[in-house]
Amino acid sequence: MLQTNWMKNFDWEHIKKLALEEVEATLSELPTPLRERARQLPITFERVPNAGLIADGIAPDTLGLFTGAEFAEEGHVPLPPQIILFLENLWDFAEADEDFFCDEVATTLLHELGHYLGLDEDDLYDRGLD
Repeated sequence: MLQTNWMKNFDWEHIKKLALEEVEATLSELPTPLRERARQLPITFERVPNAGLIADGIAPDTLGLFTGAEFAEEGHVPLPPQIILFLENLWDFAEADEDFFCDEVATTLLHELGHYLGLDEDDLYDRGLD
């Protein structure tokens, strides 16, 4: 990834704090049954996709990723479900605008949560979560 001017001043701890606050705010707005289920789903922060993910076909500029079993298949697939948010990519996409970054964290989280619930890309696009 080409390092842009706003990436030179990337403060991991500050960005991670903003993302965590946005994740909490987004989850708190979900309907109760979905919120309770979503809070059990691990949500991790990484800077960018690692070499293994890229080798598996994940684009280096991916904003988020859902891995593991969908909600309906849990217990039948060996990998536990999780959502990974790639904060450096999100920050770059938002061009270091904190409000835009937080909006993108929320949208990306909901997009990946949609995959957990079994929605495909078309379903997510129809819901404005592309």
